[in-house]
Amino acid sequence: MIALLDNGQDLAECEREIGVPVGQLLTPLTRYRLRDADRPWAIDNGGFKQLDIPGLRSLLAREEHHRENCLFVSSPDIVGSAQRTLELFDLFASMLEGWNVALVCQDGQEMLPIPWDRIAAVFIGGSTSWKCSAYVAQIIKTAKLFEKWVHVGRVNDPARFQHFEELGADSIDGTGIARYSHMRAAIANRGQMVGLFDQGEAA
Repeated sequence: MIALLDNGQDLAECEREIGVPVGQLLTPLTRYRLRDADRPWAIDNGGFKQLDIPGLRSLLAREEHHRENCLFVSSPDIVGSAQRTLELFDLFASMLEGWNVALVCQDGQEMLPIPWDRIAAVFIGGSTSWKCSAYVAQIIKTAKLFEKWVHVGRVNDPARFQHFEELGADSIDGTGIARYSHMRAAIANRGQMVGLFDQGEAA
C-alpha cells in the first residue's frame, strides 16, 4: 500500500520512516508543487476542510502536462453525504474530463449506485465509524473486482492503516502521517499494535 503525503518534506526520508512506498498528494489547500514525477501522485479536492473549486481548477491546469501519470483526481464531494456527492459528480464531470477520476464515497454510499464505468478509482471518505464499517469493506471488495484503484483518506494510526492494508486498499493519506515523523514510525511498527477491532472488544 502506498502512502500519498501532502507535505513539503523529503519524500525519500518519509518513505524510510513509514516503511512503505511514498508518493505525493496535491491539494488546492496547500498547493505544493509536484516534486518527483517518478513517484506515485494524485490530486485531492481538499473538500474535507474547504471545497475550493477555483483552486482545484487552477491545480488541474498547472499539472495538466503530467495528467497521464496521475493516479486519480478526487471529484468534488460533500462530507458525510453520498447523495449530494453524486450530484456534484455529475455537475463537475466535464471539468475532470481526461483525468483518472475518483468518486469520493461518503456515508450512505452503500444505498446508492457507484458509476463504475465513469471512474478510475474510489476514494473512501466519510465519518470514521462509516469508514471502518462492513459497508466500506464491501465497496472496496467490489472496486477490486472492477479493477479500480482504492484510496482511503484520513488514515493516521497504525491499526487503521493495517485494517485497510488487509482489505486491499492501494493507497492512503493522512494529515498526521504527512506532518509527523513519530506517526510515520508508528505505522512502520504496526504489526506490534493491537488490532482496530480488538481495542473495542477489550474496552
